[in-house]
Amino acid sequence: MTSVAALVPYLGGALGVSGVAVVASRRRELRVRWCAWAAGVPLLTAAFWWGRPGTALLGVAAGVVAVVEYGRLMRLRWADRAVLAAAVAGVVLAAWLAPGEVARVAAAGALAVAAVPLLTGDGERGGYRLAAGLLGLVWLGVLAALVPLGATALALFVAVSVADIAAYFAGRRLGGPRLSPLSPAKRWSGTLAGSAAGVAVFAVLSALSWPAAVAVAVGGPAGDLLESMVKRGAGAKDAGGWLPGSGGLLDRIDSLLGALAVLLVLG
Repeated sequence: MTSVAALVPYLGGALGVSGVAVVASRRRELRVRWCAWAAGVPLLTAAFWWGRPGTALLGVAAGVVAVVEYGRLMRLRWADRAVLAAAVAGVVLAAWLAPGEVARVAAAGALAVAAVPLLTGDGERGGYRLAAGLLGLVWLGVLAALVPLGATALALFVAVSVADIAAYFAGRRLGGPRLSPLSPAKRWSGTLAGSAAGVAVFAVLSALSWPAAVAVAVGGPAGDLLESMVKRGAGAKDAGGWLPGSGGLLDRIDSLLGALAVLLVLG
């Protein structure tokens, strides 16, 4: 088990080294993305340093923003989005304030999500709205795992981020078979290289375990493909456009959500 304090030097060093590499690359899009990282990483670290209250508030904020983006992609009504956001926030807060009641709060949230299309009497799109709402609750509700995992979740975020970057560059350089029709740009070579890089990050951070390795190697790519499926169904390239260099928040945390889900199942 690592600690947030132990991770800070590594995070600072990674930002410094990556900053030098970005400047050397002379690519504007990489500079924009690095600036967003330089602003976001200290805030992220501060939230985890605060402990369970900080991670809970971080999870609620991320969940609400992700629900807004997800609802837009799935073309859900504002009532569906509002109830889904409340349900996701409730699950995250329960993980902080009442850990033993998380399953009950999640079930209550699922009933509330189901009630919206039922009460509006939507016979045409009610089934779709119900299915989309429940998928959103299951997918985004795993943010509640940030609270009990603490520093391990921060290490997981670093590992999947490094894995994503390594997969992108290795896939472009090595080529080979495509990973999935859902994401034609991704290659098996990049996925394997990214998985190895993510596992190596866990080893460097002294947080390596077999569930963590499986979460990075399997859950990360699966989370990325899940978001690609949602975006492809919506005919959208990105989940949003407000996050410089990354599109939307879902585009940034899709791999983390998949890895968290796997870690929850195995841990």
